Amino acid sequence: MSSFFTKSGGEKKRKRAATTSADKPKKRAAASTSTSSKPSLKFRAPPSKKKASARDDSISGSDIDTDLSGDEIREPGSDEEASESDAEAETAGEKRLRLAQRYLEKTKKEVDAYGFDAEEIDRDLLAERLQEDAAEAKGKIYRQLAPDLNLAKADQIQFRWNSKTVTSVAVCPPYAYTTTKDGYLTKWKIQDLPKNQWPQTTRKRPKKPPAPPKRQPERVRYSRSNPKKSNDKEFEGHTSSILVVRASQDGKFVVTGGADKRLVIHDAETLNPIRAFTQHRDSVTGLAFRRGTNQLFSSSKDRTIKVWSLDELAYVETLFGHQDEIVDVDALQPERCVSVGARDRTARYWKVPEESQLVFRGGEKKSSSKKVPTGSAAHEGSMDKVAMIDDDLFVTGSDNGTLALWGTHRKKALHVVHFAHGIEMPLTLGEVSAEKEPKPDVIPPPQPRGVTALRTVPYSDLIFSGSWDGVIRVWRLSEDKKRIESVGILGEEAASAYSDKVVEQQQKLNGVDGEGSSKQTGIRGIVNDIAVFERGERGRDGLCVVAAVGKEMRLGRWKVIKEGRDGAVIFEIPRVEKTRQKEVEEQADKVNGVVEEEDED
Repeated sequence: MSSFFTKSGGEKKRKRAATTSADKPKKRAAASTSTSSKPSLKFRAPPSKKKASARDDSISGSDIDTDLSGDEIREPGSDEEASESDAEAETAGEKRLRLAQRYLEKTKKEVDAYGFDAEEIDRDLLAERLQEDAAEAKGKIYRQLAPDLNLAKADQIQFRWNSKTVTSVAVCPPYAYTTTKDGYLTKWKIQDLPKNQWPQTTRKRPKKPPAPPKRQPERVRYSRSNPKKSNDKEFEGHTSSILVVRASQDGKFVVTGGADKRLVIHDAETLNPIRAFTQHRDSVTGLAFRRGTNQLFSSSKDRTIKVWSLDELAYVETLFGHQDEIVDVDALQPERCVSVGARDRTARYWKVPEESQLVFRGGEKKSSSKKVPTGSAAHEGSMDKVAMIDDDLFVTGSDNGTLALWGTHRKKALHVVHFAHGIEMPLTLGEVSAEKEPKPDVIPPPQPRGVTALRTVPYSDLIFSGSWDGVIRVWRLSEDKKRIESVGILGEEAASAYSDKVVEQQQKLNGVDGEGSSKQTGIRGIVNDIAVFERGERGRDGLCVVAAVGKEMRLGRWKVIKEGRDGAVIFEIPRVEKTRQKEVEEQADKVNGVVEEEDED
């Protein structure tokens, strides 16, 4: 009995029936009659094998049956082509208008979140915000922060650890990075403001009172240089003291420069070294990121400035011009930087794309000695610090305590502040001479305290300077942008205690009994670096100032304070509390002032 299953393989094969031309399957017509009626049709190119297989899988797994396949007919007036044609037809002016409307909507939402309900006040705030953004794009000062800060209520937090002199500090909120002379790079987490530390997550009123706010920063991790690897060219870390540190704004990189002639790029999260550059021939003394980018400027004692690109981890070029070691450099948004050359007493403004530089010469002249108090050393020996205010203005600090304001359109200083941090106590006879009865004439004139730290809030009127007088002095730029004015000091209690301590020591050396000074609670030591960042959106919650303090100076030991402490100090500066009514009145006064000026014109 034969069957299909018992037949051999050759017999199982079935022959295809012969078909005529009339029996051949016809091509599938278009899906709709409307499309078939049109004379001009657009067909898609046949899909690739991968896309076809993916389409078959999706069709087989779907619950919707359709007769359309990948060879469907597409109308020329479809939505995608309409959007493309509209985008192509949009002119440049219409595009600018569309982007401007989108920007206005975004800015209105931010202004509404600020808490104003009055329509006129919202309009004024919106106009002010637009003016600020336009000024920032042009590189001009657009914020006056000094009047809104309450320096008297600044909260002071001091923290220290077992290390030597802290040489530098950098911030990338909420983290701070410090470096020391014994080769430590430490990452700290700065605590939030007390009102933001324990937010209430439920509507019910908690039975227990909230926990006290945390004040001391938390040490996250640290790394240390390895002196044993000084001869290892493949080692990617430091082998000696670290002199400067800076952090990128995007929070990816932390860069350090040291006395070992190395520039080391670290991962900001883990502090692991990524790459070490050894192009500098001497100690790396200064670092500055170009604002908003990962382009880096580095200064060194080899009298050069080098430009780096951290996105490619590559060296770009070298800038020459200084006649002495370069001790500091600063930069903002444009591809330009400012540096100071120590004993050559010049500040140089570098225009990198144009390959040019502007030279600003400091130093005191004989004709200006009348403005300086007699009996003190008024000559300028070294320009040690520099900080940019905006794209055209910058400030320098010198070893004779001079603060100078410079503009790129003028070779001479716009304004000079002498003895910004005062004069030291005069030496005693016992310190000057070893004779039993020395003459008073051998006592030298008192020396001014040099500026050892300088920092600004970019595109604002605030300037911070530090020395070894126990305080951080706050300055402001005048409204006409031609003068530097004193605003106040941070650490006032420490300043009085520090001066009392010095007086007590001087009295002991002179053989005079004096009462002990009060307990010191402020800055004790030399301020080697300052870092500033704003709390909240555009500084609505105030400023946070972090200062690196040590017993010795950053680049040497020619000034040592034995009673100093190695560590860091944080100042939380709140804004001046204003009621809503006062803010409305101030905005109204501004509007009225503008109207009156227009009427007068």
